[in-house]
Amino acid sequence: MKVARFRIDDEIAFGVLDQAEDGAGVEIVELSGDPMVAGYATTGRRFAFTDVQLLAPVIPRSKIVCVGKNYADHVAEMQHVTGIDGGAPEEPLLFLKPNTAIVGPGDAIVRPAVSERVEHEGELAVVIGALAKNVAEDEALKYVFGFTCANDVTARDVQIKDGQWARGKGFDTFCPLGPVIETDPDLSDARVVTRVNGEVRQDGRTSQLIHSLARIVSYASEAFTLLPGDVILTGTPAGVGLLEAGDTVEVEIEGIGILRNRVA
Repeated sequence: MKVARFRIDDEIAFGVLDQAEDGAGVEIVELSGDPMVAGYATTGRRFAFTDVQLLAPVIPRSKIVCVGKNYADHVAEMQHVTGIDGGAPEEPLLFLKPNTAIVGPGDAIVRPAVSERVEHEGELAVVIGALAKNVAEDEALKYVFGFTCANDVTARDVQIKDGQWARGKGFDTFCPLGPVIETDPDLSDARVVTRVNGEVRQDGRTSQLIHSLARIVSYASEAFTLLPGDVILTGTPAGVGLLEAGDTVEVEIEGIGILRNRVA
């Protein structure tokens, strides 16, 4: 099931994508509230997919938990960038982005004036659907509502200068999410691709994650109480690179969709 958050006229709502009643095209069936809280009751209204504006598929009310260095090829490339040979972390390496970093599909990624090296990092994102604290690994995915595409945008020069990651990864607009939440994708070996102006920059697969999705959710819940609508970014494959003003960056995950943003 694909769940979207959208705007039509001056209203914002959640909806579920469905085949149009006449069989031509896709429609959004409006939900009566946030499905992560209120379930899937519908209002009875349907809208043509082409008539709505997609927004970030979660309400940015709490936190974004991120996992660093979770693909071996990215670990290797970052050793070259930073000069630090730390190897792959034995446990998930967690950091946070503020919820003010969230933007939706089609929104602009704004390069801050203090950085000359803003980079893309295409990732699979986990969306939490129930309060989770100290959950066991074999139970962890029961607390997941679904999955979406994310771009862990990074001011690399700021990250290196600061020696920690909060500012370099936390600027406004540095966490595009979307286009929809897929509640039941096959992520055993899904392709994760990032393109800039149509050129493939990153090309990985979820089967290459060092720490599994269940491990990440369980581990994060040991430190933070995870709330419905919280987002966990699961790491990026190799190929991170520069974003210039005027670029169009796409993160595509097999079975979920394409997140597309421009750079300003």
